[in-house]
Amino acid sequence: MMESKRYDCSRGCVVERAENGELECTYRQGCCKLEVYDWLQGVSQEQYRDFFEVRFKNTRKGIYRNASGQSIKTGDMVIVEAANGHDLGIVTLEGPMVARQMKCRKIDPETYEFKKIYRKAKLFDIERWQEAIAREHEVMIRSRQIAEELELEMKIGDVEFQGDGTKAIFYYIADGRVDFRQLIKVFADVFRIRIEMKQIGARQEAGLIGGLGVCGRELCCSNYISSFQSITTSAARVQDLSLNPQKLAGQCGKLKCCLNYETAAYMDAQSRIPKVHNPLEFQDGLAYLMKTDILREIMYFSYDPSSLANLYPLYAEDVWDIIRMNRNGEKPESLKSDVAPAAPEFVTAVGDDSITRFDEARRRKKKKRNNRNRKPQKAE
Repeated sequence: MMESKRYDCSRGCVVERAENGELECTYRQGCCKLEVYDWLQGVSQEQYRDFFEVRFKNTRKGIYRNASGQSIKTGDMVIVEAANGHDLGIVTLEGPMVARQMKCRKIDPETYEFKKIYRKAKLFDIERWQEAIAREHEVMIRSRQIAEELELEMKIGDVEFQGDGTKAIFYYIADGRVDFRQLIKVFADVFRIRIEMKQIGARQEAGLIGGLGVCGRELCCSNYISSFQSITTSAARVQDLSLNPQKLAGQCGKLKCCLNYETAAYMDAQSRIPKVHNPLEFQDGLAYLMKTDILREIMYFSYDPSSLANLYPLYAEDVWDIIRMNRNGEKPESLKSDVAPAAPEFVTAVGDDSITRFDEARRRKKKKRNNRNRKPQKAE
C-alpha cells in the first residue's frame, strides 16, 4: 500500500513513497509533452539498438547512445552525460522510431556526436533528483524577484534543475538583448549552483507551460510542434477570417499556429476562383458579387448590391465563362434561370445534447411504475 502518490506531468512520471520509505518513480506516457507514439513497438533494428530518446522536463529531450552495456528499455530512469556533471532522464523511445526521430531532426548517426547513457539510475540518484526538483519553484520565484530588483527587462518563465542538483537552466523571455552578467553572479551567490540562461520565445513558453486551446484540445506547441513557422495576418485574410486580435491570438499572445494548417488548401481553391472587380452583365441587369464560399468554389450574386435577401449561386467555372462572354460583348439571358448548384443540407444538432432530454421519459416511467404499484379499490 503506497502512502503518497504525485503526478509529475512536467517530466511524465509518477512519484510514489512506499511504506518502507523507499522512493519509486515510474514512467507515465500520457503526461509527456511532445509525445511520440511508438507504432513500431516490438520491432527491432540492429543498427539502432544502442540509441534511445531520453526525456527531461517539459519539451526538452534528446537522442543518446547507450554506453553502459546494460539492457535499457522504454520507461527506465537513466543517468546521462551532461556538459558539467550528469543528468537524469527517462527513456521514452527505442528501436526504429528513434531512427525516424533522428531523420526528423536531421541527425546523421555517422557524424553526430551523441552524448552517452552512463547507467540506470539507482535509488540514491532518484532521491537526489527529487530533492533538486523540489527546489525549482522556490528558485523560480526568487529569481524573478532578483531580476526585478536589477531592473532587467526580461521574464523568467521556468527553471529546470539538472539531475545531480549542481546546475539549473533558467528559461527567460526578452524582447531585446539583455545584459545578465550581473544577474548570473547574483544567482550563483544566492543559489550556490551553476547557472545557464536560455532565451525562448512566447510560443516556446506556451509549450513549456502547456494547457488547452479554444478548440478544447491540448496546445499544439505542447503536443507536437517543435519548429515554429512565421505566421502573418495574410493567412487569416486568405481564409476570410475576421481580423480580430482577440480571436486570432493564442495563449502565448501571438497569432495561432493553426492559422497555417488550412492556408494552403484555401490558396489552392482561390487560384480557381476569378477575381470579380466589376458586376456581371446580364440581359435583365447587373449582378453584384456578395460573398464567396472558397472551399466549395461557389460565388453568390445579387441584382441589388445593398441587399443579401436574394442571392443566386454560381460555380466559379461558370463565372469564368460569363466574364469571357462580357469581354466579347455578349450577355447571358438571366441569372435567375440558371440552375442553383446542389449543396448539402445543413442539419442542426442543437438539442441532441440537452441535459434535460431524458427527463420526460423518466417521468413517464415513474408514472407507469406508480400505476402498477397502486392497489385497486374495492367497489362498495
